[in-house]
Amino acid sequence: GATVSQAASASEALSQIAQDLPTILVSDIGMPHEDGYALLRKVRALPADRGGKIPALALTAYALGVDAERAFEAGYQRHAAKPIDPLELVEIAFALAGRPSAPK
Repeated sequence: GATVSQAASASEALSQIAQDLPTILVSDIGMPHEDGYALLRKVRALPADRGGKIPALALTAYALGVDAERAFEAGYQRHAAKPIDPLELVEIAFALAGRPSAPK
């Protein structure tokens, strides 16, 4: 029942957030031009009603503890390493959206 949108860059993601506020944000950290840290800092600078409080997951190949700390400092609530099991991703998405668990 989820609707998923994708963006090729941080600027495209910000544009999409402005047009249609998502329930959660899943972002890679390593992106061209601006990384996921910069993206989330810009999202967090938005007013709450425009997306500033969107729950966010950093889904990334940067999987060390220091990488998770950096993601949390940027404003992500969760950090997960690639590759990720699709069911784990769904469970994280449900948790970020405030739902108890994904339907089985």
